Amino acid sequence: MVLRKNLKKKFALISVFEKKNLKYLCSNLSNLNYSFISSGATGNKIRSLGFKCKDISKLTKFKEMFGGRVKTLNPLIYSSLLYIRDDKTHRKQFRLLNIPEIDIVVVNLYPFEKFLKKHNNEASIEMIDIGGPSLLRAAGKNFKYITPIIDTKDYKKLVTNLNKNNGTTDIIFRKKMAHKVFKQTAQYDKIISNWLNEK
Repeated sequence: MVLRKNLKKKFALISVFEKKNLKYLCSNLSNLNYSFISSGATGNKIRSLGFKCKDISKLTKFKEMFGGRVKTLNPLIYSSLLYIRDDKTHRKQFRLLNIPEIDIVVVNLYPFEKFLKKHNNEASIEMIDIGGPSLLRAAGKNFKYITPIIDTKDYKKLVTNLNKNNGTTDIIFRKKMAHKVFKQTAQYDKIISNWLNEK
């Protein structure tokens, strides 16, 4: 018996500093009927690889500001990430927003610690990621419905789980990825906190 792929239109939000294996990720997600949402350099890279990609600013009608400091921090994006999908009131409110329902969030953080060793304080401050952890934490909080991916090493695990489950992920995998998100973002914040304390 051949399983039919889930043909429901699905969306993956991708915003990555490390663009390694992006072609592998996008190719496999595209085969599973996922469309892409992104911003800035990641969106340009996805398009350069031959995939269509909706820009976040087009969805939110809010342009990137302050040299990219404000890109993904928008209530429309977080509405898609945080609404409870089997709550009737939430669903009704969400439909009024007329934005895509995001199912997968793939984000890796600015390499603050690595950057710190080679650059001055002002340059290092720009490597304190704000939008990335926020997206991941929102997706991780709502792991009942959304898959957060923080590590490029988990791309293959994601694709395997999607293929195993007809184009979606299972709750065990989503919870495992959420655990990794909160563990790594906590470590990330601790590194920044220690650096500020030293200064």
